[in-house]
Amino acid sequence: MSLLEVKNVNQYYGGSHILRDVSLSAELGKITVILGRNGVGKTTLLKSMMGLVPIKNGSIELEGKPIQNHTPYERARAGIGFVPQGREIFSKLTVLENLHMGLAYKTAGTPVPEELYDLFPVLKQMLGRRGGDLSGGQQQQLAIARALAAKPKVLILDEPTEGIQPSIIKDIGRVIRMLADRGDMAIVLVEQYYDFAQDLADEYVVMERGAVLAHGKGHNMEVDGVRALVAI
Repeated sequence: MSLLEVKNVNQYYGGSHILRDVSLSAELGKITVILGRNGVGKTTLLKSMMGLVPIKNGSIELEGKPIQNHTPYERARAGIGFVPQGREIFSKLTVLENLHMGLAYKTAGTPVPEELYDLFPVLKQMLGRRGGDLSGGQQQQLAIARALAAKPKVLILDEPTEGIQPSIIKDIGRVIRMLADRGDMAIVLVEQYYDFAQDLADEYVVMERGAVLAHGKGHNMEVDGVRALVAI
């Protein structure tokens, strides 16, 4: 079942055509990985899905309903969780306060789901520590947990391995795979680390110059020559 559908989306910055008729889908229980060299429009695409930048035309649908005119908070309420590049946690708030920010539109007093501490045990040990005092890997785990707090239907992650130590990359990969395998969520992942992307991809999309260059099944990435397509 396709939860999120992007259809023929175009987006401009000034006179520059950034996204060119981009289409893709994110299915329930699957990980759609978006790959491409720097500057091809991957982050802009994710921000367009989340409503952080407007699209010129095309459509974005969640569960068959158009959301391209919805605000970011309306999309969050509808069930989209977003983990931005660079994490963007609140450095002066504690870990617990950051997690509560993920519940900002829920009823007052809504508790942080205990499962987040099962997914990321280190966070439970650091609930009173300020976000800015965490390591980069711990901050990334916090950013993902914050996005998961409201139990989204679609989880969008922008380069979650950037600047992260290898041991935590493995932990994050394990959690992403586990979330998809539960079958109650669709995941969209932009990733530069090819091996990490290949290990997780159920579906892949390669972008070049703002357009979709290639797409297919994750298990076909090697035979389809995807590594060469994204090599710098």
